[in-house]
Amino acid sequence: MKENNKPRFAARLNAFKIGAAEYWPGKNSITTADLLARAATAGLNAADLNYPDHFLDDSTADLTRALDDNGMILNGLAMRYYTESGYKLGAFTHPDPTVRRAAIDETKRGLDALAEMGGNLMTLWMGQDGFDYSFQMDYKRAWGDTIEAMIEVADHMPAINIALEYKPNEPRAFALMPDAATTLLAIKEIGRDNTGVTLDFAHVLYADEMPAFAAALVARHSRILGVHLNDGYGKWDNGLMVGAVHPIQTVELLVELERLGYDGAIYFDTFPDHSGLDPVEEARTNIEVLKRLRATAEKLVGSAELQSAIALQDAPKAMRLVQATMLA
Repeated sequence: MKENNKPRFAARLNAFKIGAAEYWPGKNSITTADLLARAATAGLNAADLNYPDHFLDDSTADLTRALDDNGMILNGLAMRYYTESGYKLGAFTHPDPTVRRAAIDETKRGLDALAEMGGNLMTLWMGQDGFDYSFQMDYKRAWGDTIEAMIEVADHMPAINIALEYKPNEPRAFALMPDAATTLLAIKEIGRDNTGVTLDFAHVLYADEMPAFAAALVARHSRILGVHLNDGYGKWDNGLMVGAVHPIQTVELLVELERLGYDGAIYFDTFPDHSGLDPVEEARTNIEVLKRLRATAEKLVGSAELQSAIALQDAPKAMRLVQATMLA
């Protein structure tokens, strides 16, 4: 998880709009460059930008300069279709072929912008591609349209990685790619080497999956291209601070990522907005907690005693070892 031996931490940039009037008194328009500058004060050294949202008032050159000025690197871009009302019935699955074409072309423009900035990771979360009612969607057609669109997107710029981020629902009642297995099935059909998965901890939880198992499964059949850390109660996308509810599961995921050799950034996909938290303090807390949990994971990953307990499925012994390390 390092570049030049330095951990890379990014966070949900729009959270730094909280308290904008107080933080930027008298400023009428808050730009993406402003958000990057504020995020850097939290100790974040990488950034994921949303396309097209974060490019409305800033050019690729402006944003590259803003990243450099704040000592941050570009982790990648994430497409955001849900901000466009025309995609309410879907982007790649919209029943109108002209709307589907618009979504594909928008994605290609996002890839072009990413290439201009020297990045190599595009994250696709197709939250609007789903359904709310029985007899609303032609499932076969929607699945086929999605696969065809993703093939075209992946082929547009083969040097750029395309990460699929799955989520069970929201905003639609049912997402077309709700879990690890379905997403891996899609990647198999897409059949392109530059595709993989972004694991979001809270999404995995409320897909009723164990995060470390999901990571192992993805690594077996594809690649883990991104990791979003947060926490929640497994009912919806709470976006709580890292380790707030599931610290042991978080440590297990970190152990698995270490074993798999994941070296990408950690992105804090958390929502201080829900409780009106100071986004800078919230991000600082995420960084501090993650460093502690990673230190625990690094001790556990090489523990022969723990591996022996796991090999025997000896849960009591494994829990004693893990908790002794965590609570030392």
